[in-house]
Amino acid sequence: MEQGLARRVMLGGVVAAGAGILCGGTAFAEGNGRPVTHSPGHPDMARLERELIALRRDIHRHPEAPGQEFRTAGLVARQLRNAGLSVTTGVGGNGVVGILRGSLPGRTVAYRADMDAVPPQSIIGGGPATAHVCGHDIHTTVAVGIARALAQMRQRLSGTVVFLFQPAEESLAGARSVLDSGVLERTGVQEIHALHCGPFPVGQFAVTPGYGLPGQDHAGITLSGPDAPAAAQRLATEIGALATVTPPTTEVGLARLVAELQTPGGPLTRFVATQARAEDSKVSVSSRCWPPDRYQEVRENIRRLAGRYEGAQVTFPAEPFPAMVCPVDDARAAERHLRRTLGTDAVTAMHAAIPFSGEDFALYLNRIPGTYTFLGVRTPGAAITTSYPHFPDFTPDERAIGLGVRAMAGWLAERARCA
Repeated sequence: MEQGLARRVMLGGVVAAGAGILCGGTAFAEGNGRPVTHSPGHPDMARLERELIALRRDIHRHPEAPGQEFRTAGLVARQLRNAGLSVTTGVGGNGVVGILRGSLPGRTVAYRADMDAVPPQSIIGGGPATAHVCGHDIHTTVAVGIARALAQMRQRLSGTVVFLFQPAEESLAGARSVLDSGVLERTGVQEIHALHCGPFPVGQFAVTPGYGLPGQDHAGITLSGPDAPAAAQRLATEIGALATVTPPTTEVGLARLVAELQTPGGPLTRFVATQARAEDSKVSVSSRCWPPDRYQEVRENIRRLAGRYEGAQVTFPAEPFPAMVCPVDDARAAERHLRRTLGTDAVTAMHAAIPFSGEDFALYLNRIPGTYTFLGVRTPGAAITTSYPHFPDFTPDERAIGLGVRAMAGWLAERARCA
């Protein structure tokens, strides 16, 4: 596996150098018609890999909270302009849009990367400060690498690729703001794609046909009477018991969760995850479920439990935030592409949704089709928490950057040239 990974990383550099993109089972070739290859020591490949890793480390050292991505947006805009893309800043807040038009006719596809870091309260166990413990620094770097790779082969690129560098994903506000800017309509995007770091071995990708990540619902309950604080505590416990799955707290539990996500018909194909917290006479509830249509069932159960307490008032302040459900056909097409270009052992498939995470990429997929693929970032032998987003020791393997660039550059080139 290590030898194969090293080879794939080096091949990733071929794409990053702009020398060739695997697409549709063929390769863009030089004038002699043969696929482009380089030795591991090719200077363009090595230089770009060093530059991307340096960019990631720069972003990592300067984490910015949701909606505060000023510095990161500036870095991204400079990188895209230097690569020759048409760049617009201030989209939906601190969003950056880069447009790369190929020289050949084709379709318009988009690629989204999120730029914000995780605020302290969202780090598992809490944290002292905002930090890049979700991998958005990797996502941003991979997207910059894809843009640079495709820009260098513009003369052989079909269609248009629109890069969306999105703010405020952690607060689930950024996608809506970007969409409200009208960028999809202005650019005529027909589909959209994204990667996200995941607790899979570096060198492996996980596609999500028919699955993705759950949405989220919220409820507030107010109790009355002299024993309201004690009653609120009891009600919170009862609502918490609606959960069919709870967050793992050990390495073994996390490993089991990751295995179950890849198990067809496994225990996570249906779940309810609830958190209920009592404060004085009030109970606040957050819930996730799968399939997404179970929210009505969960709401009814919350009302039923609250109804046992005289005078209880239950409110649901908004409709549930939508689940991210990835189209089956597009995900299977991505799976075939990745297997063809990276090898069969480099791809796995998700057969369930992660119960404890949401994603505002859902809002894009509600508008247009696309794919959302997990990029394995776990270093061999490392603790699983080092590759599981939001854990404080999250330390992704930087070799994933080159792999992500190669995989997505080829995938976007293929999708842009499809009839």
